[in-house]
Amino acid sequence: MKMILPGLAVAGVVAALAATTGAAQAQNVRVRGAIESVDGNTVMVKSRDGASLKLVLKDNANVRGVVKASLADVKAATNVAITSRPRADGTLEAVELRIFPPGPFNSFHGDWDLTPGSFMTNGSAQTSVAAVDGQVLTVEYKIPPDKTDVKKILVTPKTIIATTVAGNKDDLKPGLRVFVAGAPKLPDGSLDVANIQVEKEIPPPQ
Repeated sequence: MKMILPGLAVAGVVAALAATTGAAQAQNVRVRGAIESVDGNTVMVKSRDGASLKLVLKDNANVRGVVKASLADVKAATNVAITSRPRADGTLEAVELRIFPPGPFNSFHGDWDLTPGSFMTNGSAQTSVAAVDGQVLTVEYKIPPDKTDVKKILVTPKTIIATTVAGNKDDLKPGLRVFVAGAPKLPDGSLDVANIQVEKEIPPPQ
């Protein structure tokens, strides 16, 4: 049975999970890993590939804690960022669904680096249709300069559904996992970080 998702408001979070242009991606470094140590604005992170990264947080860095959410929090026109991967039949299955608040949002669909062959879809939730093993969410996204398209993505009981809450640098502790969508590399090889997500109730996707 088809269900139009009700409501327009959603308690969400401004997070730095946004796509950048190819040129910006070439200059920025995406970080997934666990904190090794914290010394003032310097955070050492062991990345998922084993590299040791030095993150230098800006004085006004935006720290967000990753917390659990549910599909019930996704209302009509909710901004979502969905990491998905294709099933054998081509159906996109959501690995993680991240909820954002209404407002300016970088809408797109493209390749992602969570796992080989994964995609990221940033867009506006339109409808949810019951499926045998979950809900098929229709997400509308923009194609520059002025077109839109939709993706149908299966959300299953295994899908991680999350949002983030405001935090501060005191939330950055050794052992916790973090995600940085993109940080410029400084001349000494360290990373200049303005936005960082940190494990609170659940870790960011690694």
